[in-house]
Amino acid sequence: MKEEQVILVNAQDEKIGLMGKMEAHKKALLHRAFSVFIFNKQQELLLQQRAAGKYHSPLLWANTCCSHQRDGETNIEAGKRRLQEEMGFVCDLEEKTSFIYKAPFDNGLTEHELDHIMVGYYDCDPVINPEEVAAYTWMTLDAVREDIALRPACYTAWFKIIFAKYDHFINQ
Repeated sequence: MKEEQVILVNAQDEKIGLMGKMEAHKKALLHRAFSVFIFNKQQELLLQQRAAGKYHSPLLWANTCCSHQRDGETNIEAGKRRLQEEMGFVCDLEEKTSFIYKAPFDNGLTEHELDHIMVGYYDCDPVINPEEVAAYTWMTLDAVREDIALRPACYTAWFKIIFAKYDHFINQ
């Protein structure tokens, strides 16, 4: 199977090339990514625990889904694709904002991403893909904030950044 490509971008989110995902993470090159936040009618956020086999941040808790756009794919198309692949459903998404972050990992890889935050609504339980997701839960934003404060090592780097700096974009 051919390695997934990521879209290399500059700080203005302009495409400057393509590169294999692992090489981009080894070289810490800025690339396009997205984070999806799904809420239910009770204003609870659907969180996922990343699968044990993930190449970084295994078994850490994160937003509903996240990944990289494919070449020629819009942010919304990419978000819907990964929702289906990871969580077993699709819903409407709205793009809220984007930000750049850089997070090195113990395994020598670095996430250096221009991350697009998207929000949607769904009121059923997901049908998780066990190759991508170990578990899921619904939590209020206040409960998430409290849990991050108590157990920060249980959450991914980008999720903690979003909650520290960009939560007003997802706070409905």
